Amino acid sequence: MADGRGHGRAARALLADIGGTKTRFALAGADGEPQHTVVLKNRDHADLAAAARHYLGHVQPRAAPRVAAFSVACPVEGDRIALTNFDWEFSVAEMRRALDLERLEVVNDFVAVALSVPHLKEGDRRQLGGGAAVPLAPIAVLGPGTGLGVSGLAWTGARWLALATEGGHVTMAAGDDHEAEVLACLRRRYGHVSAERVVSGPGLANLHAALAECMGARVEALTPDEITARAKDDPLCRETTQMFAAMLGTVAGNLALSIGAHGGAFIGGGVVPRMGAAFDEEAFRRRFEAKGRMGPYNAAIPTYLITRRWPAFLGLGAWLSDVEKS
Repeated sequence: MADGRGHGRAARALLADIGGTKTRFALAGADGEPQHTVVLKNRDHADLAAAARHYLGHVQPRAAPRVAAFSVACPVEGDRIALTNFDWEFSVAEMRRALDLERLEVVNDFVAVALSVPHLKEGDRRQLGGGAAVPLAPIAVLGPGTGLGVSGLAWTGARWLALATEGGHVTMAAGDDHEAEVLACLRRRYGHVSAERVVSGPGLANLHAALAECMGARVEALTPDEITARAKDDPLCRETTQMFAAMLGTVAGNLALSIGAHGGAFIGGGVVPRMGAAFDEEAFRRRFEAKGRMGPYNAAIPTYLITRRWPAFLGLGAWLSDVEKS
């Protein structure tokens, strides 16, 4: 929970990173750094406004923030916001009035993560292979969580522009015949198999079930955390995590090719850090580079794991600064 109450200074802004399972709240100080972070489970609150009021009632800032920036795990197109992987919906205008805000900025969650990348310090990321990043070159950003977030950064000459995309829903391509068999199994269940169906938290469970079906085996349904925990000793769980890493490499490599990401490809989201040693970095990087004639092109592109906790808050602070300057 939060680390303080009754703060001596008024908060510069209310920040919220709204995912399909949990919502993280924080207050931005005058320096833009997030403070007093609280993580709430979405299902424990009737709606987003109720969750925000709960947070503010808990941290009790000296004066309620009049400005807010929210990142949401769904498309942001107009006033009406509907989460892709949870049943919350809200109107931006109504939310602003409900929380007595003068201004409310709402962006896609991976726009916020992408905007954090130029502000990451060395200790906020870990390189997973490749060469050196080219300064001011395009940057690819993606990350598996409850869904699969995808964005990119382009330098305009004055600032970084983050792309709002739904790239997690692109059709998943098989890297070999075995993956083709697994994807065929999933197509029988879902019709269209997006990257998000396999490269996400729920995607780990989907892969585990599909691999068992391909083997003709009846295996108990496992949660993503259970699959990760058993990967060292259970051959099926180990194959599941290896295939997950390879498929993430396919998606990341495709994105890097598509936008010319010589500035690097950054992996965010909550799933990969929680996998720990069960995430096969070699399988990821090998598939990232497996682009035929364009293999050397991708081999030069560095890939990084974002290790900073809650990078979306850093991006939301940068977004607010840009809005205030414009």
